[in-house]
Amino acid sequence: MNLHTEKTNGAVVLYIKEKRLDAHNSGELKDRMLELGEGGKVYLIVDLEEVRFIDSSGLGALLSGHKNTTLRNGSFKLCGLQSQVQSMFELTRLHRVFDIYPSVQEALGNN
Repeated sequence: MNLHTEKTNGAVVLYIKEKRLDAHNSGELKDRMLELGEGGKVYLIVDLEEVRFIDSSGLGALLSGHKNTTLRNGSFKLCGLQSQVQSMFELTRLHRVFDIYPSVQEALGNN
């Protein structure tokens, strides 16, 4: 899976450079988010701008990252959701669980 991390303004931005977030690659995403949280409190922003499709495995990986980050008193935000991905969050009502922003800059501004 093509993932890129960048530290900016006290937060870690995790860029997902894939068109699909599904059963084939969600395990790797979950592991990477766990790894980022091992140091303790982390402010994590996951950029989904390039993701065009997400399934239940992808949603589960993001939920796992959210849970592990908030258990460590950190912050977990999503940004850059494309319309198809946003629809999936609304259909599953997960848009009520996650803090979702249009862009990385706006997520950073609300850190």
